[in-house]
Order: sequence, then C-alpha cells, then structure tokens
Amino acid sequence: MIKNIFFDFDGVIADSVNVKTNAFEKMYLPFGIDIAKGVVKHHKENGGMSRFEKFKLYHKKFLKIDLSENEIYNLSKQFSQLVKDGVINSPEVHGSHKFLEEFKDRINMYVITGTPTDESINICKARGIYSCFKGIYGSPQTKVNWVKHILNEFDLKTVETIFVGDAMADYEAAIDNNISFYLRENYENKVLFSKISDIVRFNDFIDFREKTQLK
Repeated sequence: MIKNIFFDFDGVIADSVNVKTNAFEKMYLPFGIDIAKGVVKHHKENGGMSRFEKFKLYHKKFLKIDLSENEIYNLSKQFSQLVKDGVINSPEVHGSHKFLEEFKDRINMYVITGTPTDESINICKARGIYSCFKGIYGSPQTKVNWVKHILNEFDLKTVETIFVGDAMADYEAAIDNNISFYLRENYENKVLFSKISDIVRFNDFIDFREKTQLK
C-alpha cells in the first residue's frame, strides 16, 4: 500500500518544463546559437539537476569560465526572475491538482525538486497547492540526499513510499534509496528511459490513479 509519495514538480505536477528550457536558451543565446543549443540539449537530458550545478557546468564546458559562488547565485537569481511567473501560470499535468486535494489527508506527500526551496514554496502557494504537502524540499541539496533525509526524519517505510518524477535524477534518487519509481512519461524522456524496465509509466493523473490503484 502506498502511504508516502515524493513528487518532482516541473513536468509532473505542473507542465512547466518548457518554461525553464526557454529561460536557459535565452540566457546563453548571447554567447552564440551553437552554445545555446548545447545548453538546451544538456538541460533536456538532465532534468532534475539543480540550476546551480547547471550554470557551473555550462560556463565551464561551453565558455571555459570557472564561476564563483557569488556569480552562480546571481545567475540563479536572474533565472528565477525569468521563470517564476511562467511556472506559476503553466497548466497542470492533467488531474494533478484534483489528486493532490483528494489525497492530502490520506497520503503523506512531499515535493522534492531541483528548484530552490524558497522559490518552490512560493510557487506552490501561488498555485494554491501548498497545503497539500507535508514538506517542500529543493536545491542546493540533491534529490538523493533529500529522499534519504525524509525517510529517516519521518521514519517512513521504503515499501510504502514511491518517487514520482520525469527525469533521470528522480529515478536515481528512488533507486539509491530503494523505493519504487513512477515515470510521468513524455515525448522528451521516452527515449531516455527506453532501456529501463523496472519502472511504472503514466501520462497523466487519471492514468496514475489506475497504475497505483489509488481510488
């Protein structure tokens, strides 16, 4: 029986992945189209990785620049300004809000995301779903570490807990902590997960209810 669910946010609860893809492209276009394309390609293949890690990697790999912590912070702040309204106003993954409202008092639900914690909290409040979660956990801490922390902090049983995500970082966080992974499948991650068989796949929350048998 599922008693605890860890949710990624972008692409799982909100259909907001493209908002962040467009923001990365916009920030790196001044350095050239080829660099922007390289950044977008990596971003799409590594959803769930925090923006702090991505800026450090992209500047080093594509621009041969080692960023200071302060420079990473400033780029992340600029990124937040570009994406916040877009994420708040993005459409839900079909059926997600209804599911959250219906199960908030029956299942322990948490958000574990690559977005900074404070920003994620504000987004959930603005979308009217903040009260559905027992906690919201974001970067700079990794998803693997957050899953481990929550399992230990609240003494959750792994056999009663699942991670619902759409990125390899979500899958790795689940596998590293010995919990089941449910993939919200889309056209971008379908190929990425094509060779992984030990996961449950769903398209929207109508499908998710059937796969989990949560009524």
